[in-house]
Amino acid sequence: MIGPVLVTGAGGFIGSHLARSVLEHGHRVVVIERDRPRLSGLDLQGLRDRASVVSGDVADFALVRRVLVEYGIRTVFHLAAQALVGVANRSPGSTFEANVAGTWRLLEACRGLDLSAIVVASSDKAYGTQERLPYCEDASPLEPRYPYDVSKACADLIARCYASTFGLPVVVTRCANVYGPGDVNLSRLIPEVAVSAARGVAPVIRSDGSPERDYLYIDDCVRAYRMLADRAADATARGEAFNIGTGEPVTVLKLVVTALEAAGRPDIEPVIRGTARHEIDRQYLDCAKINARIGFVPEWSLERGLAKTVRWYTDNLRLFTPGPGEAR
Repeated sequence: MIGPVLVTGAGGFIGSHLARSVLEHGHRVVVIERDRPRLSGLDLQGLRDRASVVSGDVADFALVRRVLVEYGIRTVFHLAAQALVGVANRSPGSTFEANVAGTWRLLEACRGLDLSAIVVASSDKAYGTQERLPYCEDASPLEPRYPYDVSKACADLIARCYASTFGLPVVVTRCANVYGPGDVNLSRLIPEVAVSAARGVAPVIRSDGSPERDYLYIDDCVRAYRMLADRAADATARGEAFNIGTGEPVTVLKLVVTALEAAGRPDIEPVIRGTARHEIDRQYLDCAKINARIGFVPEWSLERGLAKTVRWYTDNLRLFTPGPGEAR
């Protein structure tokens, strides 16, 4: 990785962990912050006084171009997005503006500059519902149906288009469900379960518990991003999309039970309501490509990752407003 480094979406969960890791590896970090929520990853990770924070929107071409040039950016991690499925269903227009327009405008701002790497965050959701699993980059087409999934597939295609057409050193990440300390979006499964366990409240599963997902611990995710940035200009990586996950599907019910056990609350019985809508039933990833070309292998087991995660929520329960948590 070559610095200085721009991390968009550094106020979010993955972006804040990534920005902290880049700083810890000795690089200058610049972030673009549109909003300042009460629980920003910049503050949770202690980054506000360590990174250069620019106020603005990544969909503002002139702003992004100015930041790239004036700060001498060499590596870009583009994670800024509207990242919640429920919000995307309620507000598809703003989701497309952030996730699609934000991506092509950032890439257009990058065009013609001397950059060593541009890592763009797509998602496993971009694959949509597939009959054949696991998802494989070269065998599974992108067939999304719902607003969030479609927005990530569009960003995915646009990013790879800029690599193929203009030679930008772009790589695309398609991550599994990432979890770990510091995710403040309680609409996501693991934060809700962890907060519920800390409060002694039964989590609510908004499905029958059978949907399967691939869960990736945040430290593994961040390490994969850094490794991809190191190889983005290589012929084996430039313009390519890479799955990042464990390749091991886990049912929602098993995950909830494992999280409750990690929290020391096996006595709590989750409530199953089965009301999930616009959700893909089964998702997990074939990660042979990133292993073969980049050498990435996850290091964190689900049990170990959940144990560290639930400890963080227990220790930081004061950050969250009172009320029972619910899990999908």
